[in-house]
Amino acid sequence: MPTAIRAIQWKDPVHIETLNLREVIVFLVAAGVVVPLIRRLGISPVLGFLVVGLIIGPFGLARFTDTLPWLSYAVIGDLDGVRALAELGVVFLLFMIGLELSIDRLWAMRRLVFGLGGAQVMVTGAVITGIALLFDNTLPVAVVLGAGFALSSTAIVMQVLAENGRLGTTSGRTSFAILLFQDLAVLPILFLVGAFAAQAGESVWLAFGSAIGQALLAVAVILILGRLVIRPLFRFIGAAASHEMFLALVLLVIVGTALVTEKAGLSMALGAFLAGLLLAETEYRYEIEVDIEPFKGLLLGLFFVSVGMSIDLAKTAAEPGWLIAAVFGLFLVKGPIIYLLVRLFGEPRHAALESALLLGQGGEFAFLIIGLAVTLGVMPGGTAQFMLIVAGITMVATPLVAHVARRLARAVETRDESEGAPDADLPTDLSDHVIIVGYGRVGQLLGSILDGQRLVHVALDTDMAIVARFRAAGGSIFYGDASRSEMLEKLNAGDAAALVITMDSPRAAERVVATAHKHWPGLAIYARAHDVDHAARLIEQGATHAVPEATEASLQLSEQVLMGAGIPEPAARQMIESRRQVEQVAIDEGEQPGTD
Repeated sequence: MPTAIRAIQWKDPVHIETLNLREVIVFLVAAGVVVPLIRRLGISPVLGFLVVGLIIGPFGLARFTDTLPWLSYAVIGDLDGVRALAELGVVFLLFMIGLELSIDRLWAMRRLVFGLGGAQVMVTGAVITGIALLFDNTLPVAVVLGAGFALSSTAIVMQVLAENGRLGTTSGRTSFAILLFQDLAVLPILFLVGAFAAQAGESVWLAFGSAIGQALLAVAVILILGRLVIRPLFRFIGAAASHEMFLALVLLVIVGTALVTEKAGLSMALGAFLAGLLLAETEYRYEIEVDIEPFKGLLLGLFFVSVGMSIDLAKTAAEPGWLIAAVFGLFLVKGPIIYLLVRLFGEPRHAALESALLLGQGGEFAFLIIGLAVTLGVMPGGTAQFMLIVAGITMVATPLVAHVARRLARAVETRDESEGAPDADLPTDLSDHVIIVGYGRVGQLLGSILDGQRLVHVALDTDMAIVARFRAAGGSIFYGDASRSEMLEKLNAGDAAALVITMDSPRAAERVVATAHKHWPGLAIYARAHDVDHAARLIEQGATHAVPEATEASLQLSEQVLMGAGIPEPAARQMIESRRQVEQVAIDEGEQPGTD
């Protein structure tokens, strides 16, 4: 078997190689020294990890260890061991995506996720399948290639969007919705590969349908048991006020759910995504995000290194013409399809263009799908070797393509504005936006924070002076009474990510909460409260969270006092955060906080 195939072949999940200490040190040097140096040059960290993997991998400098033995201390020759651990990076990424979504938010995004995302996977898969058939591939091989290359790289695209502050833009949300459906589509695609392998003994579609039925049953069991077990378990551990126990439980839920889904025949990434959805509905989601972020970042870095390590430069040089044609061809096939579909779903030209270029590469799941097809005998090794090198090269090229995409999108957006493209006073296609009711000092601060992350928001206020001042500065603020459901309907409250109420008047805030909860019970409502009693009333009216000003001021003052008394800053912050959670839980449950 050729060397490149040995590097990319499917590994039995039961047999997992382990990294030795030297390889761990090499990776940490790359993550802690080399990549920061690359970033100082203005290069994306994702591209930095990919290039580092290309250099230190078995197809890079490791080729010369026989003639230069000292190189063995600075390279990684065992790609299998790296990839086994790197897969956890994708697992943690999918967990974080689920944590940021919640089941209600996923349902609110259903038009883009299941409509646009589903159309993209099916149309792109069908077109690539047709092209593969033109090159004399069998139907099963063509379908596997079409399905595998219809998917893009969630890990790379999401990281690039986050680094450039683009997650909150129209193109960021559109790309995220498509990627989310692609992640959900991995499971049936893997089942389809298994069904092709089993077609000699039974119908392909019968095997596929049976596998999908078992998968849906497993997902339903996980979601039901998770709702019954996870929240009480976290409250029990949270009562112990032990940060170590809390973090251990979080890791147990992530890895445990991923392992359970793998044993049930599903993907580990899907299990982690389900765990994130379950924990997104608990009051601990923000603490979990902070605790998990370093693990996700480090493991994703290892994943990107492993992708760079998988590219055989010698093989690339041996067939430059076909590889270049295939790499550009993949972007040229996927890009126009995504552009047209995004436009059909009503998104602007600049967002469609940026999303089309961002999602034109092959993804990490192509390694999984094609690797499984090789193991099960569905696809020849030579075809798999060539196509996986194509996928790896397109992934390495993505940060550079993303830079070009941003520049082209800005140019298109500027031209549309200069040509007088309609910029409605109130957007008619608001979705996943934040509605701020009351634009005083609190609302203005929140608005500036959302602007910093380019998250779409609109504001309502009954003070004409405030409205006039901020509209003159280009702000998306309108005059209106938010206690009227018709006004919230104008702001498309049904598709909003959140409603934030920062009004000075306690009675007015309660009326807005009651109206919003009555007409949109699934809408997340965050309210500013004057005191604990006011917070309790807001919760009774239907607010998701209510933050008493007096309580928050006391907590911040207490934190400063603790640090002034000699307690280390991290410990003081942890104490205050634990108390903040206790106070919030008490308010949510209608109890009197601050009595323990």
